[in-house]
Amino acid sequence: MQAKWDTQSRLLLIVYGLFACANACSGTFVNVFLWKLKPDYALIGWFALVQQLSLGAIFMFGGKWVKEYNKMNCLRLGIILAGVFYAVVLLLGKQAVHWIWLLGLLLGAAMGAFWLAFNVVYFEVTDADNRDRFNGWVGLIGSASTMVAPWLAGLLIASFGETGYTFMFTASLVIFTCGVVLSFWLKKRPPGQAYVWSIPLKLWQNRSSPWHTTCRALAAQGLRDGAYSFLISLLVFVATTNELKLGTYTLISSIAALLSYYAVGRWLKWNYRANGMIVGAVAMALAIIPLFVRVDYHSLLAFGIGMALTSPLFIIPMTSVTFDLMGQSEQAVNNRVELTVLREFGLLAGRMVSIVAFIIIMSWSTSIQTIVVFLAVIGCMPVISALMMRKLVRQQK
Repeated sequence: MQAKWDTQSRLLLIVYGLFACANACSGTFVNVFLWKLKPDYALIGWFALVQQLSLGAIFMFGGKWVKEYNKMNCLRLGIILAGVFYAVVLLLGKQAVHWIWLLGLLLGAAMGAFWLAFNVVYFEVTDADNRDRFNGWVGLIGSASTMVAPWLAGLLIASFGETGYTFMFTASLVIFTCGVVLSFWLKKRPPGQAYVWSIPLKLWQNRSSPWHTTCRALAAQGLRDGAYSFLISLLVFVATTNELKLGTYTLISSIAALLSYYAVGRWLKWNYRANGMIVGAVAMALAIIPLFVRVDYHSLLAFGIGMALTSPLFIIPMTSVTFDLMGQSEQAVNNRVELTVLREFGLLAGRMVSIVAFIIIMSWSTSIQTIVVFLAVIGCMPVISALMMRKLVRQQK
């Protein structure tokens, strides 16, 4: 199945950019908003866990819809649900903290529907020759979105106080609406064969399948991503109690990520993938060192810049290699939706373990030192992923 870099690829990137921008505008501050209503690490952990459960349910049951019917409607549903989430937050206001389960379910369903469809369409509009380039652009656009939007949102909150949150969530709602409208210019993708529910489980259990190793590597990656996805920005706010500083933190780290994604996406070639993953994973783990000295705005900023500069070396090859497995044979291409679901469940397993571990640890100790040690441990997990995938990358080469 040969794909090319065409108008549909670019349009898909624009829709992704709008989705990323709207999420960056408000998503950075949702946990801060809830924290200000009730400063409880475990509560934020439960909010994240419910999101992952909802996301997993959408992937499990949405795979059949995406493969046999209209995957573009699933993409639009994700954007619409994200807009509904922020509309509900606006309606609930300060009562939102009492509706954590509903909000988590909504946001998780939105992320699940969007990413399920996006990952399948992404595979269909790219091939092995341009996949690194496309991943580089995804990272570039994501970094650009998270570079400006959170800083403007932080400035808005700093200027208008609590009313700034209302303006910010409303802006996200408008951007999501634009994304839905633009998505109608994406061509309807032809449906595939019948969805086979047993394929993900069989491939995971088959030790001779490359997916057995890949799923374990993805789970190790998910162990880091689970708590990192919400805890870092929350730590910045706890250390500064200033939304503008959080926005500035995101701006600076995103500039670093943008430059790194551009460089890695442009120059990282096949023969450097394996070593690049190892170097990136180790460097990501070492980025935590400043937090062992002290936990303040400047050390967190050093940590954020370090992660931003080094993570593309790991993420781009990891993503490309995983999706290349879907194109190894005609059968794999036909089962791309099932393989997309399998990929997500590998990540999901790691993320859920990470978040549950965080909730348990926070019931024992909420000290900053405990949190830093926890971040250091799960921050080393991508090294395990890279080591697992290294042999597979060389075999593909």
